[in-house]
Amino acid sequence: MALDMTGKQKNSGFTMIEVLVTLVILSIGLLGLTALQARSMASNHNAFLRSQATQYAYDMGDRMRSNIAGARAGSYNNISGIATDPACITAGCTPAQMATYDTFQWNTLLSQQLPAGRGTVTGDGTDFVISVMWDEARNGATGTGCDPADADDLKCVQLEIQP
Repeated sequence: MALDMTGKQKNSGFTMIEVLVTLVILSIGLLGLTALQARSMASNHNAFLRSQATQYAYDMGDRMRSNIAGARAGSYNNISGIATDPACITAGCTPAQMATYDTFQWNTLLSQQLPAGRGTVTGDGTDFVISVMWDEARNGATGTGCDPADADDLKCVQLEIQP
């Protein structure tokens, strides 16, 4: 410490160190805030995908309820993958053709709206399990199960219905 002309001690350099420490603390806080914002956006998008998947599962349930004859006849019992369009809408569809058309439309929609989206329906003509699957982590998962512990499996929403 040096003395100035009045005999008082002169403290030099402390203000600069305080400013530098403040800048380091502020920088760390802003980096943490940025990471929190990025994580929040990712979680928000995942929640959006889950709500979309739930809506699509209910969509297939509604399709089955509107074609109850096809559901009871077993036309929805083992749906997996994209079906082909039976091209019967203008001429009139049988209940089985309507189930094929529903499968075609539903899985086309899932593949367009969800990352690696696809759907399955299993049932026995009375009780059905509708599954909507998508690659939430976008890591190229290709599994067909709904096991959250298996990194190869897709994220799933399952709905049990009795049309």
